[in-house]
Amino acid sequence: MRATGLNGILNSNIGNGDNIITNMRDLTTKQSKILAFICDQCEKNGVPPSRHEIQTQFRFSSVNAVNKHVEALVAKGAVTVKPNQARGIMPVGRGGLPVVGRIAAGSPILGFQNIETHYRLDPLLFQPRADYLLRVKGPSMRDVGILDGDLVAIHRTPEARSGQIVAARIGDEVTLKRLKRTGNSVELLAENPDFEPIEVDLKRDQFAIEGIYVGIVRNVR
Repeated sequence: MRATGLNGILNSNIGNGDNIITNMRDLTTKQSKILAFICDQCEKNGVPPSRHEIQTQFRFSSVNAVNKHVEALVAKGAVTVKPNQARGIMPVGRGGLPVVGRIAAGSPILGFQNIETHYRLDPLLFQPRADYLLRVKGPSMRDVGILDGDLVAIHRTPEARSGQIVAARIGDEVTLKRLKRTGNSVELLAENPDFEPIEVDLKRDQFAIEGIYVGIVRNVR
């Protein structure tokens, strides 16, 4: 297994007991979403949500339903609970690196509604450190070894140099492409001749850099 910075590939053999990527001991979909919400609130507000806020967010019928999910997260090592504190549900190591899947329109990329799950993976395996994993859809970056279904490690930053591979937002869409700056416009270049460049007018289009690509996590059977 290795990670070598910008073009690093961390290979993991699924099913191997020595696998360093652990899907938080098989969290259910609901548990994963609750964990993502807890991490998201810690990021935004500096404190975890209360049980009542979790109940409201997920429309549970009672706080007891929240408690059952929290107890399951504790048992699976995803959170700890400080007794007698209204906001005492703390993610363990922030729950690992979040995996961002389909992006909800208008939402921040690390909004809880975008996060599929978390992997226990050291962010410092990548340089600069990884902040999240983005699931690749399609073959547009095929020729640099980034394949459909890969998880790419992204360092969150609003700045990038021409020539870097970036996670870029155009309107409500996020895409992984190579950045090329030209005056008041940018081009987002695929690494596959079947795909045309995406031209962005910075005076007209809503555009933002969400982060730079720092490596791949690839599951190899």
